[in-house]
Amino acid sequence: MYNILICDDEKDIVSALRIYLQGEGYGLYEAYNGSEALKILRSVKIHCVLMDIMMPKVDGISALSELRAFTNVPVIFLTAKSEDVDKILGLNLGADDYITKPFNPIELLARIRSHIRRYVTLGSLPESPDVIRVGGVEINDVDRMVTVDGEEIRLTAKEYDILYFLMSNAGSVYSPSEIYRKVWGNVPVGVDNAIAVHIRHLREKIEINPAEPRYLKVVWGRGYKFDKEA
Repeated sequence: MYNILICDDEKDIVSALRIYLQGEGYGLYEAYNGSEALKILRSVKIHCVLMDIMMPKVDGISALSELRAFTNVPVIFLTAKSEDVDKILGLNLGADDYITKPFNPIELLARIRSHIRRYVTLGSLPESPDVIRVGGVEINDVDRMVTVDGEEIRLTAKEYDILYFLMSNAGSVYSPSEIYRKVWGNVPVGVDNAIAVHIRHLREKIEINPAEPRYLKVVWGRGYKFDKEA
């Protein structure tokens, strides 16, 4: 699950954003000024920030300047039409985007997805021994969660285990028998078709075009691999 921080001193806007984003499955954190936002950012893994510019105590511009000292998390400013100078200043200080109030929720969701996908794919998140990332595919073994270009993918238990094994050894080729032995822990007998079915299902879920896979490749006569150059 990806976490979004909403920071705006207008509670109606925070409430509306909460409704839009909860339906998309995001984890949500809320702040009503820049100071509260900075506290959350220092203690929680956040994947995108929606930040108002004009707020009490610490405004959005000041908060952005401070947070850029310790995180590259995408920041989308929520701005009023009259705040053109602040938009430019924010972009110069490291904001990733802005959207003008009142905003179209469909457009906002599209921008959020785009920025999270770019943030994850380009490796801006700190590496973790429990997280494996190759190209646009990320597998988190703590939550047993798989995402492709920022979108969560539902796998069966065995599909997950096969994918985790192949991603953990990206670039190496394994025969169906070797995959079966590693995942099931049994002595394999006539397992080629069973592994082929699981690989086909995995391709249908993680590949843009399963007929021309980018990630799960077959090496004829040898077996399968997860392409580390993807």
